[in-house]
Amino acid sequence: MNWNLFARVFVSVGLAEVADKTQLITVSYAAAESERLTVFAASALALVASSAVAVVLGGVLGHVFGGALLKRVVGGVFLVVGVLYLSGRM
Repeated sequence: MNWNLFARVFVSVGLAEVADKTQLITVSYAAAESERLTVFAASALALVASSAVAVVLGGVLGHVFGGALLKRVVGGVFLVVGVLYLSGRM
């Protein structure tokens, strides 16, 4: 296993998830429900499934378009969404 890659992905995804809508809805469920272990399990499974789809899709798109181009496009989309969010249009 490439531990350097593991650490980079773990930190970047972890930071991206802080105060994200996924985390906020999980906080909401955990506050409202007494079965917090069920909330944790369901939330964790949903994130694993979402990550699996992203990895498969990224692998396919990276193979078709090339990893470098895909990183640039995704980075550009990320920046546009951030600007739209900060401008109040999202």
